[in-house]
Amino acid sequence: MKIIHIIPNLKTGGAERLVQDICVHIYVNQLADIKLITFHKDVEIKYPFHVNIISEFKPSISSKPKKNVLELQSYIDDFNPDIIHSHLWETEMLLTNITNKDSVRFSHFHDNMIQLKKTLIPNSKDQLTNMYERKLFLKNMDNHFISIAKNSFLYAQKNLSNKLKIHLLPNAINFSKFNFVGKRDLKQIRLINIGSFIKEKNQSFAVNILKNILDRGFSASLTFLGDGELKKDVEKLSTILGINKYINFHGNVSNVKEYLIESNIYLHTATSEAFGLVILEAMAAGLPVITLDGKGNRDIVVNGENGYIFKNQDTCLFSDQIIELYEKEKLYEKISVNGQETAKMYDINNYTKKLMKLYRDSISSTNSS
Repeated sequence: MKIIHIIPNLKTGGAERLVQDICVHIYVNQLADIKLITFHKDVEIKYPFHVNIISEFKPSISSKPKKNVLELQSYIDDFNPDIIHSHLWETEMLLTNITNKDSVRFSHFHDNMIQLKKTLIPNSKDQLTNMYERKLFLKNMDNHFISIAKNSFLYAQKNLSNKLKIHLLPNAINFSKFNFVGKRDLKQIRLINIGSFIKEKNQSFAVNILKNILDRGFSASLTFLGDGELKKDVEKLSTILGINKYINFHGNVSNVKEYLIESNIYLHTATSEAFGLVILEAMAAGLPVITLDGKGNRDIVVNGENGYIFKNQDTCLFSDQIIELYEKEKLYEKISVNGQETAKMYDINNYTKKLMKLYRDSISSTNSS
């Protein structure tokens, strides 16, 4: 079997991490002839199966679209894949200009793609653009669609024809990469939060939680991993509250596991979460997880069993739970062990088996029709 995965770049987001884990696992275990294509400028080649082909398609309603796909089309023609698996909306738009009749197409819902939302009458320029791009995308109705959580699965069913081939395949992690079994020092509350500094990630809430814990007289610190446009705002808030010396901003790092091991509770503050790969990574490292309900993470966290998930953005509620975990060692150990068992179920090995079966079944059904 010949398979192509294609994504704009290999940045540090969940989609990029998943794609790399999938391709590495398929390549190392020789499950198929795998290629990973990126198409942004200045992408570092990271793997023997990875190629960067600078390509572009920017659709426009009012003017001529920007288009550069000839090299990509030539590469795909030469490779002649059985499967083309696309990730993120920019890729979906690019592939509206690529033809390969012998391939089965898979489109991956890493989130609830806003461009696919049904809109009868647009009331903004953005909605008009989304309607236009949705029309381009839906010209190919033979795609298979992979949803990463129940929430995105329901969204896909609602906004696409239920006659389409929509599969629910929850995301996965490389469990062994993050797994840590060892005694943690609970002399101090050491919180960690990982994610881009954007509105949805809501890191200011984490700062307010830390402030509440410190005001109660507990020794505590907070580590942020990630970067983004709102990072300075969060830094400013920590200074205004007078707790900046208890907070560490490390930006994007490659050694995430080391920071997870040094911490003892993972605090997830995102108001919206398509799935929550980082929650599984924290669980694999043995960290109890306390999270806001972002819808997609409902599939992972069972409240009071393998973590805690709260609907309300209540600083005192979150602080109370953190302190209870800190003070009750047996409760801490229970949540930690159960979290690791949960993370193990989402290992990339299990995921890839299911994905390869989807590929084989899709090829068989195409050949028989």
